[in-house]
Amino acid sequence: MQVQSTKSLRPTQAADFLGIAVSTLWRWLSERPDFPRSRKIGPRCTVFDQGELAAWRDAQIKQN
Repeated sequence: MQVQSTKSLRPTQAADFLGIAVSTLWRWLSERPDFPRSRKIGPRCTVFDQGELAAWRDAQIKQN
C-alpha cells in the first residue's frame, strides 16, 4: 500500500505558491466556495494542503 504524502503550507507559503498576496488568499477563502479549505492544526496555526492548492490552480487554468 502506497501512502501519499502531502505538504502543509502556512498562509504566507500558500500565497507565495499561488503567486498572490496573503490578503488575496484570505479573500478567496471567504469569497470562492471552490477554493481549498484551510485547516487549523493549533490555536495559532493554520495550514493549506499544497496538493489541493495545486489541483485548484490547475483547474482554474483549464477553465480560462
